[in-house]
Formats: sequence, structure tokens, C-alpha cells
Amino acid sequence: MNSTRCLQSAGRGNSTPPWRVGAEQSYTGPSKQLPNDSLSQLGWRVLNESHACGYAEMLTEADADLAILLIAYGGPASLDEVEAFVLDIRGGRPTPPELIEEIRRRYAAIGGRSPLPDITRQQAAALETYLRERHSCAARVYVGMRHSAPRLTDVVAHIAADNIRRLIALPMSPYYSSLGTGRSLAQLQEAIKECAWRPAVTPIASWHDHPGLITALAETAQAGLRHFAAHECPKVIFSAHSVPARLLEQGDPYDRQVRQTAALVAQRMGLAEGEWVFAYQSAGRSPEAWLGPDIQQVVSEQAQAGERQLLVVPIGFTCDQVEILYDIDITCRRLAERLGVHLERSPALNALPSFIAALADLVMAAVRQGSQQEEASPRPRGEA
Repeated sequence: MNSTRCLQSAGRGNSTPPWRVGAEQSYTGPSKQLPNDSLSQLGWRVLNESHACGYAEMLTEADADLAILLIAYGGPASLDEVEAFVLDIRGGRPTPPELIEEIRRRYAAIGGRSPLPDITRQQAAALETYLRERHSCAARVYVGMRHSAPRLTDVVAHIAADNIRRLIALPMSPYYSSLGTGRSLAQLQEAIKECAWRPAVTPIASWHDHPGLITALAETAQAGLRHFAAHECPKVIFSAHSVPARLLEQGDPYDRQVRQTAALVAQRMGLAEGEWVFAYQSAGRSPEAWLGPDIQQVVSEQAQAGERQLLVVPIGFTCDQVEILYDIDITCRRLAERLGVHLERSPALNALPSFIAALADLVMAAVRQGSQQEEASPRPRGEA
């Protein structure tokens, strides 16, 4: 076993509306180019990760007409909401009762609800505070969910009512996928059309190689290493949510981006080739092929190869959710125990200060890009 890993192991009742956040809120539960042709139909100039690094200028204006919208997948707030949540994801298609019961059982095992909406609010509150205190930016930060409350369509209507003229849309996945970020931005566009609102929108469509993200993920990985004794040398498994294999065939950049992020985090940690692997997890229940290798297969293969300590670093997720708290913490850990392997997981990003700083850098780059576009675009006659 390489000594690098060994050394690193040794080093170790709110009145605020649900779409708005307050800095006092906190979560206390468990812990390179994009396919522009697919986004051009939105009519927005997209901020890619290559534009997003190193902007730290101070804003002096009030920014009363500026808002940031964090877009997340959503999750049920109780076991009673699981069925509606699953049906919403499936577009209302008939769903076998046994599948709904299985998903309900998984949420019951992690506390009876998804922590994702609450954590996203915490991230938004931390981001709003960071922007105000570190960048003198008074932008308001909102939270919208695709498949649960607060619904993206409802949140957009409230943002419009707040007289926001400039909107930065930040999907909470760093990786672009037509089924993920692509659908989030399309849903945002539809919501804007529905309320007859015409803001200047700057979407941040991909930020998988942002230095701040890599730093934050490496920080969580180093924290995960502390679960092991000084003499233990865990092999690292970087994991991300699987997607249908057909997306890769269609030129979707998701697979390339998650693998690049894994390599960048491994490099930041000082891991050599052979000290880490990449795996997909949480594939959907559909007959089509999904990207692999699956994490359970990887855990089994590593055990057969003689590895007895494994650290899972879920780089595909920016906060605790069922894919982490159940698929890794329960399913993968049970498998590892049967195989005689000590498996641990690094903490999720959640509201880690270094992660919030990365989000702020993304936002400030988007603010600058939006300002440059406004200056370059002549206003229609009669517009103030």
C-alpha cells in the first residue's frame, strides 16, 4: 500500500417565507465547454466554469434589483409526501406501489424526510451573508425546488413580485447534464414566461472544475480520512449519481465532468494512480442502461483485490440526501461489513465555509458578466 494514503490518514418556527432565507436559519440534521446548442434555445448567455474563477471585486451599489436563485432537485418533507414526490419525478407516469413503498422505506431509514430542502436553505443563508460581508453585495438569495416545495414556479413568481430585474440562476449540481441542469434551466424559463416577467438572467450551467469546489471537496475527503487509524491506508472511491448511458452517446458532458472533478480532487489530495477509483451510484429504476461501474460492484471488486479500508467521497452531491444517507451509509456499508471491509464516507459539502466561498466566487463572476452584457446592449428608446 502506498505510504501517501497512510500519511494523510494520520493527518487528520420561522416566519421567513420558504423561498427566502435568513442568516439565522440552520440545518441540524445528518450530516470544457458545454453543449451550447442545447442551451441556446433558452436565449441566455451561459456562464461556464472557465469564466468563474478569481473574481473578487467589491460591489458598492445597493443591488436591490439583484437576486440569486439556488435551484435544487427537492425532496419529501415527510413520509406522506413520498408518493407525490416520486410521481412528480416520473411525470405522473404509473408507478408500481412496491417501488413507492421501497422508496418510502428508504426515507424512513434516514429520519422520515429528505434533509435536502433544509440544507439548501442553509446554504442560501450562508451565501447571502458571505456576499454581504465579504463582497458588499446586497443581493437576495432564493431557493427553488424542481420536485417539491418550495416549487420553482412559485418562487419565480415571488421573485418577480419583489421587483428583481437581474437574476443569477445557480443549479446546485456542479455538473451539466441535459436531464439535470438542462431541465432545471428549462423549467426556470417556463416559470419566467408564465408570470410575464423579463429579467436579465445569467445562468451558471457548469462549475465542476472551479478551484473553490475542488478545494472544498478535498477538505471533506481529508475529514473522512480521520475516521481511520493512523496505520490504515484507505483506498478512495469518488462517487456520483448515475445517468442513462444514452446521454453519453448523445454527447452529454456529464460523464467527462464528474471524472475530471474526481481526478482534480485526487490530485489536490496527493493521491497517486491506483490509490483511488471512480464509481457511479443510485441508478434509476428503468429498463435502459445506466452509466457504471456501480459503487456496489466497485466495493466488491476492491474487497476481492485485498483492500480492507475504503473511503467513499460523494463528489456528485452538494449536500446530504437519500443517495448519501441511505445508498452509501446503509447499503454500501452493509455490503462492506459482509465483505470484511471498513468503509467510511466523507462528510457532504452542505454549508462548509470553503464551499460557500466557492459559490460566492461563482456568483460574483456572474454579476460581472451580467453587468458587461448590460453595458454592451443598447437600451430600447424610452427605457430608463
